[in-house]
Amino acid sequence: MSKLTFELKRKTIHVLGLLYVLAYWLTFKIFDSHQIAILLLLAVVLIIITMEFFRIVGKKKLPIMHIFMRAKEENSLGGQVYYVLGIILALSLFEFPIAMAVILMTVFGDMAAAIFGIAFGKHWIKQLDETAWEGVIAEFVVDLVIGYLILSNWVIVIPMAFMATFVETIFPHVDDNLAIPVFAGFIGQALKLLYP
Repeated sequence: MSKLTFELKRKTIHVLGLLYVLAYWLTFKIFDSHQIAILLLLAVVLIIITMEFFRIVGKKKLPIMHIFMRAKEENSLGGQVYYVLGIILALSLFEFPIAMAVILMTVFGDMAAAIFGIAFGKHWIKQLDETAWEGVIAEFVVDLVIGYLILSNWVIVIPMAFMATFVETIFPHVDDNLAIPVFAGFIGQALKLLYP
């Protein structure tokens, strides 16, 4: 399997992961309770962590999911744990439009970086393994579009898109599924308070 095909499969799982946001929204609408909706997502995290325990300690292969795992995740928590935690933190800490913007940046900005970097990468950043300027620029542009479509305020969107791209690019040892929502969301929410 080529690297691009593998990344496309992983990113498809990220898109399907937006069902977590839908579950949050539906639960919120049904029960009219943010707390119940967040607890539902937390229950999902607890189930995933339990499954990860058996995968890592018990050396069990999870049906289907094992084909989406990177080699570095073989003996550590998979990205799905950080992905759901990132969603929970975004929905818990930030206004809903900010939360949605950073969640979509995490999914589609990261996807653009991976696909464009692998498929069209010709200008590699020397200090960062497997990181091409083409991927970095693609992520920034996608993050800008997402941010503007949701927030319609360039004063907030540009710094958020920059932070999401910066975190994805510069912090390779920190899971971007958690880092992007927290860092970009913090910037977005702080600016929203300053420039309502």
